[in-house]
Amino acid sequence: MKSNWNYPTNVWVGEGRSSDLIDACNLSKINNPLFVTDKDLISLPMTVEIISNLKNVLGKLDIFSEFTGNPTGKNITEGVKIYNNNSCDGVIAFGGGSALDVGKAIAFMCGQSRPIWDFEDIGDYWKRADETKISPIIALPTTAGTGSETGRASAIINEETGVKKIIFHPKFLPAIVILDPKLTLDLPPRITAATGMDALAHNLEAFCAPGFHPMADGIALEGMRLVKNSLIEAFKNGKNIDARLEMLTAASMGSTAFQKGLGAIHSLSHPVNAQFNVHHGLSNAIFMPYVLTFNKAEISKKIISACDYIGLEKSFDHFLQWILDLRKEFNIPHKLSEIVEKEKIDLDKLSEMAYADPSTNGNPKKLTVADMKTLYQHSINGELF
Repeated sequence: MKSNWNYPTNVWVGEGRSSDLIDACNLSKINNPLFVTDKDLISLPMTVEIISNLKNVLGKLDIFSEFTGNPTGKNITEGVKIYNNNSCDGVIAFGGGSALDVGKAIAFMCGQSRPIWDFEDIGDYWKRADETKISPIIALPTTAGTGSETGRASAIINEETGVKKIIFHPKFLPAIVILDPKLTLDLPPRITAATGMDALAHNLEAFCAPGFHPMADGIALEGMRLVKNSLIEAFKNGKNIDARLEMLTAASMGSTAFQKGLGAIHSLSHPVNAQFNVHHGLSNAIFMPYVLTFNKAEISKKIISACDYIGLEKSFDHFLQWILDLRKEFNIPHKLSEIVEKEKIDLDKLSEMAYADPSTNGNPKKLTVADMKTLYQHSINGELF
């Protein structure tokens, strides 16, 4: 099955669509791209083949892969330097959420005069950018989690403050996205699970966010159904191309839907990602049941309404049990203290950072710094609300 979608951007979908990458470059008027990919991917056969094909057609190809799993501002500065020194005219972002976030940020920052932190997702900060200096992006995700390929932001850590910042501009959205499930077939079960839980977190928090946005609600609801249908299968049988495609789609749907908002799952995760270099999908999975039970009074009716469509018995408790069962299936820790030593956790600092996170405003229940501290304490001790 191959198809082309036009929402939220040009999305080319189907097995083997990565072979259309040259066509994507031509349509995007990219003749000298910077190829941004994860260090762990660069020597894999699928990556070597794509790079070889690009070099054969383009004559040369500059590559950037020197960035961390939780990318930093320094990583972006280094990538921009390579981009500009080689007179690149676009970015091909190939990899997981980190590679896509880095690639998007490089394409955005390559012509800006302000520091990247001036474009944090606050109010109209994005209007500070010179739109004429933003380069085109082609995104090929190799994991099914962040959905960064259909997102209008990148998550970047400010090394000076240790805070993970959301850098936003509408033109972060790639010109063309290629969803090729073949690129995810060799993803290890552990990463399949963590990234899949990230996709679920995006759809779940978007669905529960307050406000009127029926389009986002519909996308998020179907995204959760796809996760319910295919995540365990992709985890157990990684070569199932249909399950892999459904999970890729669910991830893209999650990032499309969360323009409505995110919530405390992400508020709690971002400081832990920045301070302890924990995988974002893993931390989202750990915090998910604590935030669900904390928000129960505000979201119970909505969760129950979703159960029938997703394929669950219609009750909040059955939805919660589904989440807990998924975590058990994937051997995901129940407590934050299982992945971060208690002695290293500065609750006051983390709580302040979580409260200041942009995702906090999208939580169904209004939050305080004290609430954030309580949520962290419950997640450390393994106590649901």
